Amino acid sequence: MINVALLGIIRRWTIRDRISVREITGRPEISRKAVRRYIRAEAGEPSYPARHAPSSLDSFARRLSTQAGAEAVKSRKLRRTLKQMSPVLRERGDERSGDRMAAFRNQWKADQMERVDAGG
Repeated sequence: MINVALLGIIRRWTIRDRISVREITGRPEISRKAVRRYIRAEAGEPSYPARHAPSSLDSFARRLSTQAGAEAVKSRKLRRTLKQMSPVLRERGDERSGDRMAAFRNQWKADQMERVDAGG
């Protein structure tokens, strides 16, 4: 299997430096067939499946989305910020960092905007 860095080198050698496939296969230890396949491929880079790493907030997602929904209904001056909501969450057992909560809140807002756009 060819990694992305080697693929870039092979393409640079063939396109910019005009080095033949036979000469390329002599440099790194890969087969001529693999070099031809990657040169002829239309995709710019090999595609990999999207990686989904579980968030540390997954267990609190329902609670956070409920709180965010409750805060969104309030007027601007009555809404609590993430800093103000952090101690309440810590009392309930959530010892997460503020940046993860901010990322969750931003994602929640983006999801809400998509719902509004799709609904109207």
